[in-house]
Amino acid sequence: MDEHDLSRYSGKTVAVGLSGGVDSSLAAALLHQAGALVSGITMKIFKEGAVPAIAGNLGDACYGPGEAEDIDACAGFCDSLGIPYHVIDLADEYEERILKYFRAEYRTGRTPNPCVRCNRDMKFGFMLERARSAGAEFTFFATGHYARIAERNGILHLRRAIDETKDQTYFIHRLAPETLSTIVFPLGGMTKNRVRELAQELGLAAAKKPESQDFVAGGYGSLFDDEAPGDIVDSAGNVLGRHRGIAHYTIGQRRGIGVSLGPKAMYVAALDPVKNRVVISDDASLFSGGLVGSEAFLADKRLEGSSVRAQVRIRQNHKPAPASVVVSDGRATVRFDLPQRAVAPGQSAVFYDGEGFVLGGCIIDAAEK
Repeated sequence: MDEHDLSRYSGKTVAVGLSGGVDSSLAAALLHQAGALVSGITMKIFKEGAVPAIAGNLGDACYGPGEAEDIDACAGFCDSLGIPYHVIDLADEYEERILKYFRAEYRTGRTPNPCVRCNRDMKFGFMLERARSAGAEFTFFATGHYARIAERNGILHLRRAIDETKDQTYFIHRLAPETLSTIVFPLGGMTKNRVRELAQELGLAAAKKPESQDFVAGGYGSLFDDEAPGDIVDSAGNVLGRHRGIAHYTIGQRRGIGVSLGPKAMYVAALDPVKNRVVISDDASLFSGGLVGSEAFLADKRLEGSSVRAQVRIRQNHKPAPASVVVSDGRATVRFDLPQRAVAPGQSAVFYDGEGFVLGGCIIDAAEK
């Protein structure tokens, strides 16, 4: 059966995670059109006063005071389709699981990806549990993510979207096979252009809405307002300048460092939370032959302990690089065929096969030079 034939959900209860954007709106509209018994769910995560630094800045972001407007838009959309709508208040859980984690990671010199954790813990976790507790009845859960689900060696795996420029499997790679059996991604086989065309054909108000680009309205730096300044040093420890808090810097960063060493470009090479220092160096120092990671897993557990050939993505916009991967007891060791630039502890490494199936992933602990 065609994995994108939504008629299979006719007569079945499907909850759709709604954000107010075009992707989730179209996902819900297409399922409704296919005869599914659709309901909408949105998680409310913003808490007034929790992040004073962004008060009044409504930037188009996942987390910010513009959330109320998005919820109103979702409610109006569901009303237009004549389907139930539920708002699930998870502001406390979000602050505890995502914001505190994000701040703590940055303050220890790591570069976390909040979207990976949010999808696993919040969107595909707490939100569904709390929605069911509130009386929402559904068998399947759908989102507007650009991703596909397909079998590989008898096990359900995530697979990259047809439109690889919009693929979001990096952010949701930690969904387990048993979870995938109840998930629907209606947009995985479409390009973004086609999504906007269909949304306009269906007269969806979100058709022309711009995409949310930021994690936090005003930029993630808004989450840090009490960081201690310290020294910027070179690889030999020579002091070159002062930084405004290590949480404002990331591995591989070039712009905004605040020091200049003439015509030669310099980059953030390391963050030292113990001495509160930002270490800068030239580009050559940023390349690593491998990495080690924790919270490692493979969707097909039969592959654990063996060396697996994979294409490894070390951040969302990184072109997957060929490597050998070994996962054992929750630890991963990755050896790249060619050195890769700016391997950042705290980020996720995601493993793919040559056909775009997600084999597994880990949280990067350290780069190996």
